[in-house]
Amino acid sequence: MGRTSKDRRDIYYRLAKEQGWRARSAFKLMQIDEHFNIFDGVVRVVDLCAAPGSWSQVLSKRLYADKTEGEQDDVSIVAVDLQTMAPLPGVTQIKGDITKESTAKEILSQFSDRLVDLVVFDGAPDVTGLNDHDEYIQAQLVVAAINISTYLLKPQGNFVGKIFRGKEVSMLLAWLEKFFDSVIVAKPRSSRNSSIEAFAVCLGFRLPDGFMPSLDNLSIARNDKRLRDEMVVHPVTTPFVACGSLDSFDADMTYPLNINGVEYVPREPVQAPISPPYKRAKTLITSRGKSVIIMHDVEETIINTQRLRLE
Repeated sequence: MGRTSKDRRDIYYRLAKEQGWRARSAFKLMQIDEHFNIFDGVVRVVDLCAAPGSWSQVLSKRLYADKTEGEQDDVSIVAVDLQTMAPLPGVTQIKGDITKESTAKEILSQFSDRLVDLVVFDGAPDVTGLNDHDEYIQAQLVVAAINISTYLLKPQGNFVGKIFRGKEVSMLLAWLEKFFDSVIVAKPRSSRNSSIEAFAVCLGFRLPDGFMPSLDNLSIARNDKRLRDEMVVHPVTTPFVACGSLDSFDADMTYPLNINGVEYVPREPVQAPISPPYKRAKTLITSRGKSVIIMHDVEETIINTQRLRLE
């Protein structure tokens, strides 16, 4: 797919490059904040699964804006991901696994062991197209994000995380409602209607009585039998809201390249991936019927490239 056809199809992809955002997902967080004001009074934030860093960009620009030099000293943003991410001003990066307790301790050490006001999470698996499988993996990612958040969030802190809406999502929402006073499912206008993604906006964090934070087991509520028994029935209908003003661009519409008389200029992405999974493949020079040796950390794998198609 050519650059022009992609830009013509996706207005938020174009706007992200024009406005200097690393990914179009920046608009999703901004539209969620527009509706819920999740940044009000926030000075300590953790961005889980942060790469390539568009949400950290939003946090950096919004939390440091309109603050005096002394007030800016109180702001602290920590971005966590397994992948390396290009530096951002005002953001501390940690390369770590959110399922490990050591990562939680390292995050807290960046805040001098003070609990945080907000945790955001925009992680997602590499989707396979098998919806049931993708929804399950995403639910487990959300569980991992909430599990580590039980170490990080202060009482009445907030959490915003990506979910996939599927037939079993009510179980996940019921689990979230055990930890927060209010859980609302939000769909920003910058998120395509054709996508099953949505965002759980969880307000008012509280640990259930007797619940002990643990990262030893990530299955939903398995480390608390009482919570599991209570979630057999989900008696509450979780609210669903659309975020973003009515005059916002529609992510599913096709817009002309020139809007309001402004001539369109193609732009490169703001920040290319530093170490993407396909990095090695792009460096290969292949020819039909020959073999290529790819060096791995501990072994060499010989791949017949007769059918390999690299762009």
